[in-house]
Amino acid sequence: MPHQSIRHLREVQRAAFVAEGPVTAAERSARLQRVIDLLVEHHEALCAAMDEDFGGRPAVFSTMNDILGSLASLKHARDNLASWMTPDPRPSVAPFDAFGATAWVQYQPKGVVGIIGTWNAPLYTLLSPLASVLAAGNRAVLKPSEIAPRTGAVLAAAVAQHFDPALLAVVNGDAAVAADFSAQPWAHLVFTGSTAVGKAVMAAAAANLVPLTLELGGKSPVLVGRSADIGNAAERIIVGKAGNGGQLCVSPDVVWLPREQLEPFVAAARACHEGMFPDSADVVAVVNERHHQRIAGYLEDARARGARIETAGLADGRRMALHLVIDPPADSLVATEEIFGPAMVVNTYAGIGEALAAVNAAPNPLALYYFGSDPREQQHVLDHTLSGGVSINDVTMHPALADAPFGGVGASGMGHYHGREGFLAFSHARSVYQAGAHDPRREWGMLPPYGDQLRAMMRAAVTP
Repeated sequence: MPHQSIRHLREVQRAAFVAEGPVTAAERSARLQRVIDLLVEHHEALCAAMDEDFGGRPAVFSTMNDILGSLASLKHARDNLASWMTPDPRPSVAPFDAFGATAWVQYQPKGVVGIIGTWNAPLYTLLSPLASVLAAGNRAVLKPSEIAPRTGAVLAAAVAQHFDPALLAVVNGDAAVAADFSAQPWAHLVFTGSTAVGKAVMAAAAANLVPLTLELGGKSPVLVGRSADIGNAAERIIVGKAGNGGQLCVSPDVVWLPREQLEPFVAAARACHEGMFPDSADVVAVVNERHHQRIAGYLEDARARGARIETAGLADGRRMALHLVIDPPADSLVATEEIFGPAMVVNTYAGIGEALAAVNAAPNPLALYYFGSDPREQQHVLDHTLSGGVSINDVTMHPALADAPFGGVGASGMGHYHGREGFLAFSHARSVYQAGAHDPRREWGMLPPYGDQLRAMMRAAVTP
């Protein structure tokens, strides 16, 4: 789709937004329900498209991750938006509050929001933020990832069947289309993807002062304390790592554990993975050959530099075995790049302070995980790290919190969606002051010409 067409679509939506005026809670709820109905009606076709795009993605996983995950966000927004919309009373200005002056914050929609999704969760990264966008009363244009073209095509047809493009539309196309999309003067722009592309999106948005929500990922670390049950920790970590073949923005990328627990962890991890995947049928394939070669390159670099690599499961084309890369050099590719695939760094420590220092020396991750039963150590980890979100004694679970903000910090992104925080992100918080019937300023000598009494009163008000 050429640049002019994207611009025209945004302008059509903007004109419709202005013409409509306030969007009632009932209308917002109805719009969310139509997206819900769309997903319910087309979920099988969408899962089949995701399977084709990945070259192997079980329908059960696509249903769980993209269909049900999106439905959870949409239903929560539908059921709660009326309370989120309520004007928020605030204290008025003294002493005018004594004469009837009031104040409140009104939450208004921003207008037309652009949402750029990514291939690893090709529906969820579009429809979960859309839940917040529609709850806030906005209109939206979606840009699916070109790496998942079949999913994008099915979604576009389904949206066209259920929605007027003046309210909700889908734009498909390659990276050049995505670049044009990023350059539009949206009321707000959402992007999910890599940090490098996120910087380009932010630069494009800056030309029009477009506010951004960026969800960028990073090397999400797992800190395993000495008080942790190593078998339970290994199982939960591997269950999370195996999700989507490791192709999740919150996938555990590097595990830090006590040196003496290394061999029990490796054994438990292998047993868990091979128990879940006795063959490759339920393994999610690496999305394409370019990414397959990228991950293989990380592993070859680590192997060439002397790192020990343990594997679990069988390889079948792009359905890769799980690789545990143990204590690789700190500057190796697998240790420095986000893996986004079925490989994981396992680092050992003598004291957890070493792990904390390494985590804090790296860019802030989207997710951080801690395993242990020591409450003081747990609080120390929470107090001395910074990440988008945290799961304790599990991994990849906090993004499923429908009523808690999901987003990154620093290199892992900015802004949130989900829950009331998502509604606020896509709303303009507009302060309103309403004066009382009587204005006492003139009779109190507060208007020019200023007198000595007012000067003395102002001086007396300057207090620490």
